[in-house]
Amino acid sequence: MTLPVALTIAGSDSGAGAGIQADLKTFASFGVYGVTVITAITAQNTLGVRAVQDVNADVITAQVDAVAEDFAIAALKTGMLSSAAIIETVAAAIQRHRLGPVVVDPVMIAKSGDRLLREDAVDALRRRLLPLAEVVTPNIPEAEVLAGGPIRTRDDRLAAARAIMELGAHAVVIKGGHSQDDPIVDLLVDSQGVREYRAARIVTTSTHGTGCTFSAAITAGLAAGLDLPYAVAEARDYLSRALASAPGLGHGHGPLNHFLSLQVAHAHR
Repeated sequence: MTLPVALTIAGSDSGAGAGIQADLKTFASFGVYGVTVITAITAQNTLGVRAVQDVNADVITAQVDAVAEDFAIAALKTGMLSSAAIIETVAAAIQRHRLGPVVVDPVMIAKSGDRLLREDAVDALRRRLLPLAEVVTPNIPEAEVLAGGPIRTRDDRLAAARAIMELGAHAVVIKGGHSQDDPIVDLLVDSQGVREYRAARIVTTSTHGTGCTFSAAITAGLAAGLDLPYAVAEARDYLSRALASAPGLGHGHGPLNHFLSLQVAHAHR
């Protein structure tokens, strides 16, 4: 059996609820081997981000070259790319190695409210990264920034998704978590039409890394050979279960339970 390989290009989260750490845990829980390109080091926990150090562009390029030359990467995702220069570097490396399919999680703001994407980087994200994307996974505030307009209704979300597709993305999942709806409705929009994914709203403060986890789960599904609609369905189910069984760690927005099968094992010990 060949183990599928997925790549995450993202920032490191010292609290391990989001970023590279969440992505690797999610990949592992789907039986996918994860390789990494670290774009930034953050000092953060469940309460907030204390410091950010961007990784030098040459080192980012060297990381992509190292993993792409040695592993058969079946799918990849991007997360925190904080500057226009980093986005340019990552896009160029993806194109040079012909990597794909690409899942773009347009990380802009941490759960604590700390900004993770500089203003000048939004244009670079639209211009350089979205045209490479098999799917983009914005929440509603991120979709408003990418599409350039307010989102209040379902029709607004569909219009925003189509505006993002006009920038070059093949498909868009606009997540419904920032709406007041219960159940939450995530919308997958592509050339085939619109699909809805419904999930009960789970009232919890353990929401750190939900976006990273969802996009990583889609990436893992694509790496394992699932088609996009099924990969999104599997990711939505995984996210709901990871939220519902969150371990309650930290004093702020806590992490999810990425290892659902291990929790079952612990319960039977």
